[in-house]
Amino acid sequence: MLKLYKKVDDGIYYWETWDKNKKTGIVHWGLVGTQGQNKEVKSKFFSSHTKQIQQEINNMVAIGYQQIDIDEQYTLVIEFRVNGMGTPYDVAKRNRLQLKMDDTLGWTGLGHCDGGSIGSGTMEVCCFVVDFDIAKAVIIKELENTEFSDYMRIFDENE
Repeated sequence: MLKLYKKVDDGIYYWETWDKNKKTGIVHWGLVGTQGQNKEVKSKFFSSHTKQIQQEINNMVAIGYQQIDIDEQYTLVIEFRVNGMGTPYDVAKRNRLQLKMDDTLGWTGLGHCDGGSIGSGTMEVCCFVVDFDIAKAVIIKELENTEFSDYMRIFDENE
């Protein structure tokens, strides 16, 4: 997977690609915080999908898109209260939330979920995101009226 970003006056744009299978790639792009658009790029008789996508990558880099290093991203944490070290139910819930956050953040160009922890009265899910405020707003909306709406707080671990 490759994720590229470009900051402009009205926000941050993303462009990303990954392989769907040996003969097909996916290209996904849009304004950070939105679902954006996507397309499949299929290998042709004389041109593999990787060569076609590499040409698109070169074009995106030429107009200013670039990767954002993980060290330059925000560490967003979703925290829940649990009893003591937590229960197997809590761990299963955390795992479901990690999958949901990876999906939500990925399809909105915001980032990805990096895992979680549990113990000493709290349970956390950790995410790396390119814009904290947009990610927090998207997550709050996504968790509303779900089994995950009982979070204690969403915060930037580096503040």
